Amino acid sequence: MQSITVLFNHYGYIVLLIALMLELIAFPLPGEVLMTYCGFLINQQKLNWLLSIIIAAAGTIIGITISYFVGSKLGVTFFKRYGHYIHLGPDKLDNTSVWFNKYGNRLILISYFIPGVRHITGYFSGITEISYKKFALNAYIGALLWTATFISLGKVLGTKWEKYHIMITKYLIISGLIIALIIVTIYLYRNYKQQIIEFTLRILGNATKTFNSFGKIKVAVTGVAIAFLVFFALVIGVTQDFLAHEFNQFDTVVTYLIKTIFTENWRYTMKLFDNITSLKILISVAVCAIILIMIKGIDKFLEIRFMFLAIGGGEVLQTILRLIFRRLGPSGLLLIEDIKYTFPGKQSLMATVTYGFLCFLILRHIKKDWIRTVSVGITILICFLGGLSPLFYQIQYPSDVYAGYIFGGVWLTLNIVLLEVFRILPKVQLQ
Repeated sequence: MQSITVLFNHYGYIVLLIALMLELIAFPLPGEVLMTYCGFLINQQKLNWLLSIIIAAAGTIIGITISYFVGSKLGVTFFKRYGHYIHLGPDKLDNTSVWFNKYGNRLILISYFIPGVRHITGYFSGITEISYKKFALNAYIGALLWTATFISLGKVLGTKWEKYHIMITKYLIISGLIIALIIVTIYLYRNYKQQIIEFTLRILGNATKTFNSFGKIKVAVTGVAIAFLVFFALVIGVTQDFLAHEFNQFDTVVTYLIKTIFTENWRYTMKLFDNITSLKILISVAVCAIILIMIKGIDKFLEIRFMFLAIGGGEVLQTILRLIFRRLGPSGLLLIEDIKYTFPGKQSLMATVTYGFLCFLILRHIKKDWIRTVSVGITILICFLGGLSPLFYQIQYPSDVYAGYIFGGVWLTLNIVLLEVFRILPKVQLQ
């Protein structure tokens, strides 16, 4: 790495272009470190930020395009002839190609953030004969996001880039893996929804025979859900002690980034973000959800009941969890009793539950794809902004906000699953 930085100091943009191009062809070069160092030089006003991103993205695009065409021209023939020796014969290759064309191209967007994966993405895209148009759209946007992220991080970190870039890279890798898991889960649900429903009906049918009562099975399902939630809380409580040092690192890095990126000029804007999770706005969101249910809902009373359970229960849940964990926030004892405990973060938890449930209703009842896509994007943005305000005002730790997202996501998912289970239970009764 030292020899590369020496070359970079002398030749700058040329080294950036060639190094990233070679890395995407699968040469073992430290791309993230190089881009973060590039950001440091931008901070020192030795390089231009926008030009660096353009050149870095160009090098990445050239590299992954070369690997795509190498895989496309050489890979198919090779694997169809010799692939059966490594359990990747023609049949499996064709099936993989169909799978990758359906949703694999979307994973290209985040594959750059996962070391080892980005090096084979171009080759595999070519081997599986994914269309160049699909590949290029996602690969080139992903290249721009990847390079802009690390160069901008280096610019923000400045002289502390060497201290923090390893930790930040680790968190970005974890985030990439989580997003990939979510995408795969959504794909499996959308493409195997009927099989999942049939399997659930079969399980519930057997359970109904066991309990000999439709009412008892409802109680049993609810009991399992509550037990899962309690178990999850206990696991988080135990692991919190083990992860205390990790949380400290995470809090230090994120707090530094927040202070550096969001200066005092953002104070008025942050007040607006703070309103996202205010009681008035949450009530307004709940009213919008009720209106949507009344217009488009299938089981109107059931959906309204679970909406109140999700939002009201979320408020109760965050209060109970704070009293259990009793973690003092950055302001400590200066705050009044009911808000001095900050783990998990109330704003991030309630934003996830409330806006997430409204987004679920839109996905459930609105058929237009563009509306559904926009709804998901807006929901993610709102949840992010809702958790950003407490960090700016330093009333919560970053790990508090993160825990709020996790617990909010679990509570939201639990209520959605229970809603869908209770929705299909009458079908079990009729069988």
